[in-house]
Amino acid sequence: MPGITLGDTVPNLEVETTLDNFKLHDYFANSWTVLFSHPGDFTPVCTTELGAMGKYAHEFEQRGVKLLGLSCDDIQSHKDWTKDIEAFTPGSKVKYPIIADPNKEIIPQLNMVDPLENGPSRALHIVGPDSKIKLSFLYPSTTGRNMDEVLRALDSLLLASKHKNKIATPVNWRRDEPVVISPAVSDEEAKKIFPQGFKTADLPSKKGYMRLADIK
Repeated sequence: MPGITLGDTVPNLEVETTLDNFKLHDYFANSWTVLFSHPGDFTPVCTTELGAMGKYAHEFEQRGVKLLGLSCDDIQSHKDWTKDIEAFTPGSKVKYPIIADPNKEIIPQLNMVDPLENGPSRALHIVGPDSKIKLSFLYPSTTGRNMDEVLRALDSLLLASKHKNKIATPVNWRRDEPVVISPAVSDEEAKKIFPQGFKTADLPSKKGYMRLADIK
């Protein structure tokens, strides 16, 4: 898929949002950000997703992570739509900013275009404090996102970053479960990083690459 992708710096666009106008790099500074786009206001799947983001807001706040929505309509439309979002998802408060992009000029610059429909996509970038993309999801318009998976992936990214990518998280990993040690880390270094010890799985190849450790 063309456009910015993993490891690329998000362009420092000046955006108009429901809360304020700002440059993206100023918003990303000093924290991680979940940037998510939607095909349009007053659409059913998008309404459920923004409501879920609002309901999960405390989970992101606990992790020190910001939310930033984007939809291809104007500010007044976003504000009117917010009433429906909060009404449909009880307990949801849309306190995060939503970028306006009525001319659809921003979405291609953020690589949030649905190649099947040649229009706005249901995309999500997790952006680091360095304004670089750390993870991207791209869903078709017919499939809503899973917020638990967004959180799970975010937890993995935060933990790996904390430990300078010397660990990784295995399939279906959840918070507080064992992680695997990067193959780039020698056993000697691993013993220093994990003084509590680690377990090496006994596999037929005897290569000793499957090393698991408990870590917080």
